Amino acid sequence: MSGKIDWLDTLPPDRAEAELLPCCASPTWARKVVARSPYSNTEHLIAAAVAGVRELSWPEVEQALSAHPRIGDKAAVDISAPDSKQAQREANWSRTEQSAAATADPAVLRELAEGNLAYEQRFGHVFLIRATDRSAQEMLSELRKRLDNDVEDERAVIQSELAEITALRVRKLLEDR
Repeated sequence: MSGKIDWLDTLPPDRAEAELLPCCASPTWARKVVARSPYSNTEHLIAAAVAGVRELSWPEVEQALSAHPRIGDKAAVDISAPDSKQAQREANWSRTEQSAAATADPAVLRELAEGNLAYEQRFGHVFLIRATDRSAQEMLSELRKRLDNDVEDERAVIQSELAEITALRVRKLLEDR
C-alpha cells in the first residue's frame, strides 16, 4: 500500500488537505496530518490521523461534527459547491457506515430519531458514534446510555468516536486510490 501513501505524500499541501477533509471535516486536523508527512506506511498515517483528532480543541471537534448527519439520516450534498466531489465521497461513506440504520425496524428508527433530538437538546450537537459494525439497536442503546453523561465525559467519548471514524475513513481514502 506504500504506493497509495506516496500518492497522498506527493500532492501539494492544499490538495492533500482537501483529499483528507472527507475523513475528518476539520481543516486544522487536515493541516496537522499533512504537516506530518511523508508517511512510510498506512499505519503511520492512521496513527497521525488519530493523534490529530485527539489534539483538536472542542470548537474544532464541533466543526468536524457539523459534517456528520444524524444516525438514520442521509448526508446532504451541494453538488454545485467547489468541494462537491469530497462532499459526495463523505456522504457515500456515511451512508455505508450507517447501513444498519437504513434497514432497521421502523420502531427502532423512530426511537433513534427521538433519541437524536433529546441528545441534541442536551449537548447542543449531533450524536456521533462509529456506526460501522454496529446494529441500529446497539447504536440506540449507546445513545440512551450516553444521554446520562456529563458534558466533559461526553466530549471525551465524542473525540474517541471521531478518532475511530477518521481512522476508518483514512483507510477508505487509500483503498479508493
